[in-house]
Amino acid sequence: MSHPGAHVPAFSDWIGWWTWDPLVLAGLAAGVAVYTRGALRLWSEAGVGHGLSPWRAVSYGAGIVVIAVALISPLDRASDVLFSAHMAQHELLMLVAAPLVVLGRPLVPSLWALPRRARVRALRATRPARVWRIVTSPFVALLVHAVTRIVWHVPALFDAALADDRIHAIQHLMFFGTAVVFWWALVYGRYGRAGYGVGVAFVFFTMLYSGLLGAVLSLGDHALYAHAEPTLQWGLDPVDDQQRAGLLMWIPAGIIMISVGLSIFAAWLGQSANRIGRSAHPGLTGRDAR
Repeated sequence: MSHPGAHVPAFSDWIGWWTWDPLVLAGLAAGVAVYTRGALRLWSEAGVGHGLSPWRAVSYGAGIVVIAVALISPLDRASDVLFSAHMAQHELLMLVAAPLVVLGRPLVPSLWALPRRARVRALRATRPARVWRIVTSPFVALLVHAVTRIVWHVPALFDAALADDRIHAIQHLMFFGTAVVFWWALVYGRYGRAGYGVGVAFVFFTMLYSGLLGAVLSLGDHALYAHAEPTLQWGLDPVDDQQRAGLLMWIPAGIIMISVGLSIFAAWLGQSANRIGRSAHPGLTGRDAR
């Protein structure tokens, strides 16, 4: 990662701060190409909107745009200097891009992008599906994502990611990958036997540990990470920058998770009310009960 000079650039200078990392661009282009090919092939056979709603394709595209903003926009270059920019990267990947990609249901167009024979073989292969169900089970997904976030915020590991592009890429992949698993379990896994209650607990625990991490950073009185030196070169206080990073993790992330938790809780109450209505009036259909 390159470090800019010892001054805050003018607004016009930010145009040259796009990093255009070829590996990131190649990955994003491949993701868009596969998804588009699969969606168009599916819709050509089943009709537009069948098997994959257009709004899901839009959601996936929005997720790709957010990943690009996080990894190739001036935010990426600023993350070499500012811990708050680095935190913004991570929050965009985990709290915005990951759920948008998950809502896009990328597995469906990915299968349809395959040749017919390969698609049939993939659908018949039960072992990968079993592994995916285990990985995206609520407790496994929550544990893996929580451990990943906490461990990577250990100062020695975080500083290693700052010092080595390869480690930094692994860090980003792990944050995004475990976030996809987390959101997949939250969005598609809550209808299992455990019901909506697990989803509420899921969100509460995530708010708890991420809020504690944010509090440690925002209330600390000394810099914990290696951003201190380049931040000082910009004429900024590293502790103030770290506190802003902590607030990013604490407040906006907390608002998002609270909103998700309330939505799940409302769905849970609605489900309970429907069950009570059906048990009180067993002879009524859903329409008559309404």
